[in-house]
Formats: sequence, structure tokens, C-alpha cells
Amino acid sequence: MARARGAVQLTVEDWLQSGYTILAEQGFRALKLDDVCRHLGVTKGSFYHHFPDITAFKDALVTSWGGWRDREHRRMDALGAEPPRERLIAMMALLASPGHWTLERAMREWARSDPRAAASTRASDRRARRAVQQAFLDQGFDPDTAARRAEWMFAMGIGALHLSSSPRAGRASAAERAALVDFLLRP
Repeated sequence: MARARGAVQLTVEDWLQSGYTILAEQGFRALKLDDVCRHLGVTKGSFYHHFPDITAFKDALVTSWGGWRDREHRRMDALGAEPPRERLIAMMALLASPGHWTLERAMREWARSDPRAAASTRASDRRARRAVQQAFLDQGFDPDTAARRAEWMFAMGIGALHLSSSPRAGRASAAERAALVDFLLRP
């Protein structure tokens, strides 16, 4: 993605994608102005054309990530007409997709020390848990049981996220996801 100086005008999206790549590969501590510029092969002047400072850049990363998660949540919301069992299986596939595990893990690590990242992660988590809880409610569970089972399902997803570097990660078949949902739907 490196660009020759002056050859291409970078966009905010280019900068954000570079930031996400660095975040996913090296962690939040590597989100430094020099590193981001080096990754794109440009000078600091290009950075300052888009962001007033590194704090604004990090804020943009958090905001953009929140928007990306909101799009995922809308996909979950769109499953609302599905029967609860099928909805939960589809939600599990969305929440545990290996395509974003590295970045998701990096955002959660960043959230441990950055209040902005923490607030965005908490808001995303609340919305996902509510959607999962609603499916359990629609299956007929009382509110307390639905909340507990949504927490369990969510905790299993977070656990899978942290096991994502294992050889088996991301390879749960549709049948395995269905078996787990069936287990969680037991009375």
C-alpha cells in the first residue's frame, strides 16, 4: 500500500485502513504518527492534511470501527423475522467470523487502556447482547434466563475470539454452530 511521494492523494479511508492494519498486526501502542506515515510511504504533511493530531486520528479509528460494528448489528437486526433458533445460528456465524478476529481482539486490547475505545466496545457489546437476548426471549425464555443465556453465548464468542490463533479456529461448521445453539435452547 506504500505510495510514491506525491503520486496519489490519500483519503481519510486510506489512513484509517492503514491504522487498522497497524492496530491488528502490532497493537494499539504502534499507532504512532511516524509508524502510520511509514506504513503508507508518505510524509507527516499528508497526515496533517487529514487530521490535526494523532489523537484525532485515533478518535477517527474508534468512530469508524463503531460504524463498522453498527453495520454488523444492522445485519443482526435484519434477522429478526427468522425463527429464534435460526436467528441465533446466523448471529453466531456473524459474531464469530474469522474475517475480523484480529482487529476485534486488537480493539478489545486497546479498550483496556483507552476510554474512547472502551466506550465504543461496550456500546457494541451491549447491542449484540440485546439482539441475542431477544432471540432467547422470542424462544420463550423468561427475561432472567434469556439474559443469562445471551451472556453465555456472548462469552463463548469472546472466548473463540481469543482462541482464534488455534489451528481449529474459525472452522466450526454450520452443524457445530447448530448443536451449540440447540444446547443453549434446552429448557
